[in-house]
Amino acid sequence: MTDLSLTDQTISVIIPTLNEAKTLPLTLNKIQTITNIEVVVVDGGSLDATVQIAESLGAKVVNSTAGRSHQMNLGADVARGDILLFLHADTCLPTEFDRLIRQALQYSGVIAGAFELKIDGVNPGLRIVEWGVKWRSRLFQMPYGDQAIFLRSSIFHEIGGFPDLPIMEDFEFIRKLKRHGQIAIVPAAVLTSDRRWRKLNICRTTLINQLIILGYLLKVPPARLAYWYRSWGK
Repeated sequence: MTDLSLTDQTISVIIPTLNEAKTLPLTLNKIQTITNIEVVVVDGGSLDATVQIAESLGAKVVNSTAGRSHQMNLGADVARGDILLFLHADTCLPTEFDRLIRQALQYSGVIAGAFELKIDGVNPGLRIVEWGVKWRSRLFQMPYGDQAIFLRSSIFHEIGGFPDLPIMEDFEFIRKLKRHGQIAIVPAAVLTSDRRWRKLNICRTTLINQLIILGYLLKVPPARLAYWYRSWGK
């Protein structure tokens, strides 16, 4: 059973930013050629040219305090689209992402979705990370924010948006969504920057990520987890 009206619905792409002048142009240029798309950049107080670049490339810019969950919720509040797509500023969407999103949301029982992940780097270890993300997403329906989560605007507001957390907001958001329906994984990949893996190396980045998830599941306060994440990432 499909909902053919989805083909006519607008997609709002919501991008939280903070000093993303180097990455944002490529991300926005990949979207500009698509029709029936609204782009909302929610800036958390950038000190570089992020805001000017976003405006020059046709995005609606909203000023915000820093904090990814707050920025994404604010973007959803001002977005006019029937479908919301949350995109990291250093991540490029695949060709025909709009068609793929609408197609995924047509299936009965599907409440939201995300893309597969490809990391823009040549290190063979990144292919292992991609493989792990693929099977985690498909087996457990647990995509993370760097996979460009999308869903109907009505569902987003019905479940209360992203939780007000300093970290793990995407993890908790997906857990909440899973209680309402299925999470589709689109068989096409977003391309995300390898900058964190390159800065910290692959093993350390993966270890930090898994420790943060474990800490969250063990009820360590999110503020402490966010502090550890920033400290370990230096």
